[in-house]
Amino acid sequence: MSVELVFRFIGALVLAAIGWYLAATMNLPGVALGSLASEVIAAAVCAAIGFIITPYLTTRPTDFVLEHARRLPIKDLVAAVLGLVIALVLSALLAVPLSLLPSIFGRVLPFVGCLFLCYLGVTIFVGRRDDIFSLLGWFPTADRAALDHGSGVLLDTSAIIDGRIVDVSRVGFLNGPVVIPRFVLRELQRIADSSDAIRRGRGRRGLELLDRMRKTSATPVQFYDGDVEGDSVDSRLVQLAQELKCAIVTNDYNLNRVAAVQGVRVLNVNELANAVKAVVLPGEEIIVRIIHEGKEAGQGVGYLEDGTMVVVDGGRRYLDNEVSIVVTRVFQTAAGRMIFAQAKEHQPTR
Repeated sequence: MSVELVFRFIGALVLAAIGWYLAATMNLPGVALGSLASEVIAAAVCAAIGFIITPYLTTRPTDFVLEHARRLPIKDLVAAVLGLVIALVLSALLAVPLSLLPSIFGRVLPFVGCLFLCYLGVTIFVGRRDDIFSLLGWFPTADRAALDHGSGVLLDTSAIIDGRIVDVSRVGFLNGPVVIPRFVLRELQRIADSSDAIRRGRGRRGLELLDRMRKTSATPVQFYDGDVEGDSVDSRLVQLAQELKCAIVTNDYNLNRVAAVQGVRVLNVNELANAVKAVVLPGEEIIVRIIHEGKEAGQGVGYLEDGTMVVVDGGRRYLDNEVSIVVTRVFQTAAGRMIFAQAKEHQPTR
């Protein structure tokens, strides 16, 4: 038997008793006082009303409050409770002098003052929660004052899962604190709890990398509890970056474009990786290991240490060997740098 059904029966019994009592004590026109029939009818009608309306007065409002309380950030919940407690204390102190006022004012103003102070206390404490908790030393998170000057960077889920940002932060190339909004962390947790094995593996790897970053980063890694309105994590991240005047670190192409359109600075790890690759000029001689065949006849493909693809004309015959090549062309594409080269003639197989 469900909890709601139990409350329905309890509500039906309570209202049935109230209906029986009212029918037995009230003198209604055309109804004999204390008539058994009127008492039974009143009890039955009240029981039916109680069975219908009880969940709307008990379990359903409770479920609504609990559901929203689960979604509410813990800082907002603590701030609201703290503001409410202080408001109730002030209301109790003001109730005595207000109750001494003449006429109806002495009866109404204590209640009105209590409602006003409760609303004011909750609103003020939730609105200034970061400043209040900072003074009390509670919930240490990202310093809002520092972030407001644009000194921090916000991490996107894709950048955390990618992992290269861990090494970038470790060597100190990031200026200011690395900030992870709580809604990004919650998205990472949802990915780690996914039923899909690949997504679950990526999410767990992201959590492990995040823990490693906190331990090895040359700049502070902080969590930010502030939240903003938005339909998706990306839109909320862009809006938060606009409010805090921070850059976003991401590998997501779509987020990159959306943020750039809205004037938010984006640090793309892929672009950073391409920018720091070794510069190779046409005519330069290098040595590369041919890994597999190319698309065209006689071509071989190898890779530099930084992952740059090298397409070698005449390199197929050197498959699985190192070969000396001469660079002929260098192309920069959206996916990265690509080098075309020619294998030198009359060289021994390595």
